[in-house]
Amino acid sequence: MPRARVNGVELFYETEGPVGGEPLVLVHGSWSDHLGWRFVLPRLARTYRVLAYDRRGHSRSERPAGPGSRREDEADLAALIEMLGSGPVHVAASSFGASTALGLAARRPGLLRSIMAHEPPLVAVVADRAELRPVLEPMRAALGDVLAALRSGGPEAAARQFVEDVAVGPGAWEQLPDPVRRTFADNAPTFADEQADPDWAVLDVGRLGGFTGPVLLTTGTESPPWFPAILDGVAGAFGGRVEQYTFEGAGHVPHLTHPEAYADRLETFIAGQSAVA
Repeated sequence: MPRARVNGVELFYETEGPVGGEPLVLVHGSWSDHLGWRFVLPRLARTYRVLAYDRRGHSRSERPAGPGSRREDEADLAALIEMLGSGPVHVAASSFGASTALGLAARRPGLLRSIMAHEPPLVAVVADRAELRPVLEPMRAALGDVLAALRSGGPEAAARQFVEDVAVGPGAWEQLPDPVRRTFADNAPTFADEQADPDWAVLDVGRLGGFTGPVLLTTGTESPPWFPAILDGVAGAFGGRVEQYTFEGAGHVPHLTHPEAYADRLETFIAGQSAVA
């Protein structure tokens, strides 16, 4: 099993696809791991040299003691990109992974060729939007309930509560495949570590202007209403280089629930900007 030691931790990763294909790195969200991409990776690997990995604290990667920070995840992503040695890469990222990819774009834009970010939970970007308080306050309360469930030792109950009360909606937990549910429960402690980072939801939007490549920001019609608002807040920093897209009938994890639509959109995006280049 391939592993890379970066920034003091050992990360598990897999690569698939033709050697010499355009490099594409997949960054998963909280609770999940590289297998969250299982339904789209085979198709993407027909064309791209794909790297999928477990972020620190998730599944087969090392779980350091004590809370970490999203900045460490950004540094890990940078190190893996540099390990590929193929120049700037395309990055497709989901949820907390999307926050990580955008954070890296603000700090080290030269590492990225393009970004596809689905629903980054960067709530600090819209914290001053008074009209969103009626939906943001219940979300914060629900996060508190999830963390309380974790402290009481119920990782599966906490994972279910997160999926149904925060990220997706009622009934969504039972729609997830059994292996996905088990992974969510196994990685629950790392979610608590992420939440302990005071800057987990913060992004210096002004610095995103330093990234000059194309950006695709996506959401789903069934997702909570704060995600489109966050995307609007982020999009302005990229000017005309940003495209926004909504997956019909999908929510927070379209790569799991609507894999063909997700892969279609990603391939069309990369092919379109590659043709322009």
